[in-house]
Amino acid sequence: KRLRRALREDLFVLHYQPIVSLQSGAVSHYEALIRLADDPDEPLTPPCSFLPAAERYGLIQEIDRMVIGKVVALMGGELAERDARVAVNLSALSITDRGMLAHIEQELIRHLVDPERLIVEVTETAAIGDMRRAQMFCEGVHTLGSSIALDDFGAGFGSFQYLKHLPFRYLKIDGDFIRGLPDSPNDQLVVKALVGLVTGMGASTIAEF
Repeated sequence: KRLRRALREDLFVLHYQPIVSLQSGAVSHYEALIRLADDPDEPLTPPCSFLPAAERYGLIQEIDRMVIGKVVALMGGELAERDARVAVNLSALSITDRGMLAHIEQELIRHLVDPERLIVEVTETAAIGDMRRAQMFCEGVHTLGSSIALDDFGAGFGSFQYLKHLPFRYLKIDGDFIRGLPDSPNDQLVVKALVGLVTGMGASTIAEF
């Protein structure tokens, strides 16, 4: 009931987290992070508390479409002059939704936003369920002129299969490899290998946490 009300009354808010280059300190782009703000007397509700319910009760695709609309509208409005690029996370149901690609394209056209400014994040677990459909979606995003980021890389099984089949521009190394990086030789080896591999493929890495 809370989620349906939030959709109906526009009670979701988006925060924009900067992705910063370790070499230059410059902001590469921003990642849109959703929060539920349906009670003014309580702290904002983080996505881990409501997205599982949204998936369970069939509301996640509507939420994803709403987020796409908000992000692209912001890029065409307040962020237009800054030419900022923004990444948006999509759920497994949304990347296998036949209408999602058309929705993204319509929003980009509606708000006169260059597709190159939009980055679509896809998690490993989202692609696992239907690799063929995920591949078609990612190729469609690539054809639009937008970029794909593989999120939480290393958290699932068969990770390297995604490098072979999905056209990605960014690979986000799962935070579990990053938290202890200064003190863990094993994590250092994994991260060094991933950075070398992805750089060699012409893409970039993002370190979570």
